[in-house]
Amino acid sequence: MELFIKGLTIDWDRIDENSYLREIPAISGVGELAFHEAVTFFVGENGSGKSTLLEAIAVASGFNPEGGTKNYRFSTYDSHSELCDAMRLRRGAQKPAWGYFLRAESFYNVASAEERYSREGGVMPEYYHRKSHGESFLAMAQKNFSGKGLYLLDEPEAALSPQRQMTLLLQIAECTANGAQFLIVTHSPILLGLPGAEILSFDDGAIHPCSYEETGSYQITEMFINNRKQILKRLLSE
Repeated sequence: MELFIKGLTIDWDRIDENSYLREIPAISGVGELAFHEAVTFFVGENGSGKSTLLEAIAVASGFNPEGGTKNYRFSTYDSHSELCDAMRLRRGAQKPAWGYFLRAESFYNVASAEERYSREGGVMPEYYHRKSHGESFLAMAQKNFSGKGLYLLDEPEAALSPQRQMTLLLQIAECTANGAQFLIVTHSPILLGLPGAEILSFDDGAIHPCSYEETGSYQITEMFINNRKQILKRLLSE
């Protein structure tokens, strides 16, 4: 398929020389980055820069930094970096028909904004706050994810059980089969198992492609499941 976002470039001359962005190895080494598949996963240890890069892509694409559709324009805490201002997206010929930016850490604020926007527009709200965290995540996905859309997800597994993660994986596959593109930050070995997805690791100081079996999420999960008693005995005795 023709990707909506084919890649990006970063002009480091537009970023302050004292910016913390220059201290994130995986990001500071990026001049340009290309995407090749309908689903691209960002993986790596905490603090490796995955969410920082995804947020910048989202803001450069026209999304609200805290999440939601491109119609969301609320702000509860301005925390996004200057990276979006130095970033230029390499776009495809087609524009997405719809889109959504999901941030697990600010979904409560998005849910509150959804109720307000719906009432102002004379539409029945989804009442995400009346659902469990996981149920509200899935309800949002089912309402907003469809074909020919652009979706940026930051740790969507945070509120989902393993079974619900498989439900989300199926919806992602169905949407991409109908022309959608996803950029996803995740630690979920379930989501990472999506066939045909591109996986970019932020570990080892540079963004680089890796296989499913090379991800820390897979390796640590496999090791724990296959050696649970020995690992727990060692950990708990230290």
